[in-house]
Amino acid sequence: MPRDAGGAGDVLRDLRTATAEEHDRVESMLDLMDPHLDRDRLVGVLRRLHAFWLAAEAGLDAWARRRPEDAAALDWDRRRRAALYAADLRALGADPEPAGRPDLPGVHDTDEALGRLYVMEGSTLGGTVIDRHLATLPGLAGGPRLRCFSPYGTDTGAMWHAFRRVTREHVAGPGDAGRVVAAARTTFTVLADWCRPAARPQGVGP
Repeated sequence: MPRDAGGAGDVLRDLRTATAEEHDRVESMLDLMDPHLDRDRLVGVLRRLHAFWLAAEAGLDAWARRRPEDAAALDWDRRRRAALYAADLRALGADPEPAGRPDLPGVHDTDEALGRLYVMEGSTLGGTVIDRHLATLPGLAGGPRLRCFSPYGTDTGAMWHAFRRVTREHVAGPGDAGRVVAAARTTFTVLADWCRPAARPQGVGP
């Protein structure tokens, strides 16, 4: 999840500060660094995340059709990840077809697109750490290599840097930082509510 800081009035700093509570809630709920994480709970987490990404990407695709230049500046086509979640679920022997999808609001403009993408793109930053952790777990070691947590590989830093640059440039021009932040908070809230069924059971683990 995103961890970024900028100068006074910096939109990335504002995003980090305004979504800190929601960020911590999702991270704690899913607890992908749990040493007792097993395949069944991992599949449950991936199913919820897959459904969320499907819904989130549908809204962003509609925005991209209306604002193709902004979508191209963000390299939107490369940032899709729903198909990776589906492939990882199949690799784990699970049906990727979601039972439902969360109710996310539409993405009306680039402010709202950037707010949604802040949540989605920030989740790649710790992906390599999660990958390394999964490889150490007895029930998962030696299994298929998952791609959904670190979709960009060695380009992770560059992709995050590009997102930050475009976001700052947009807000410095026609954008509205407050609306970007509001969209990020809404996205995080929906994500947290949607993922609650995949949370680590209370009293399990350390």
